[in-house]
Amino acid sequence: MSKNKYETMESVDTILFDLDGTLINTIDLIVASFMHTMEKYYPGEYEEKDVVHFIGPPLSETFEKLDSQRIDEMTKTYRAFNHEKHEELVSEYEGVYETVETLSKQGYKLAIVTTKRSDTAIKGLKLMGLDQFFEVVVALDHVEQYKPHPEPLEKALNQLGSLPEKAMMIGDSQHDILGGKNAGTKTAGVAWSIKGREYLESFEPDVMLDSMKDLLAVLGVQTKQQ
Repeated sequence: MSKNKYETMESVDTILFDLDGTLINTIDLIVASFMHTMEKYYPGEYEEKDVVHFIGPPLSETFEKLDSQRIDEMTKTYRAFNHEKHEELVSEYEGVYETVETLSKQGYKLAIVTTKRSDTAIKGLKLMGLDQFFEVVVALDHVEQYKPHPEPLEKALNQLGSLPEKAMMIGDSQHDILGGKNAGTKTAGVAWSIKGREYLESFEPDVMLDSMKDLLAVLGVQTKQQ
């Protein structure tokens, strides 16, 4: 990344984070939840590599494409398994806690913008000890439209009292990058996305983060380690 790219990010004072696959590693949980659901309704028809493509949109959108008559039923099956296995299968990404803590101490305005329901999102934040840094959480049950529609990002920005041109949306899917572009924020993709770095780069985020700690350098934040 060029020095100029770093300099252009120093005006950012607000960070909007996606949750799953960005701040907390829920990939094993999500894949297992989809596989459990698929085995119940479509036994033997799906492998793990198939359900990776389900990650990103809300469950309702994914299940509607499979069977519009059983959206609620499949969603309940997914969520029951997901909640049961949550603590067992969720883990942290290296450097996330330290980075978010540093941003909070430096006075950055922080929010979660997720396509998860709020109860599950907060459960994940608490499990990783991140809930203390986020007063604003915009979840699926808070909005009419979801990413990449700008509504959830705009709602978070309004609650924070932030301007889109001084904000950055960070996420692991095209919905996050496109949502940021639609809302007028800067955007960052995470290279640890299960969909792959190259796939995410094809949506042209302003920056790609190889680790969450890279965000501090992108923003020009000075740390003791530096």
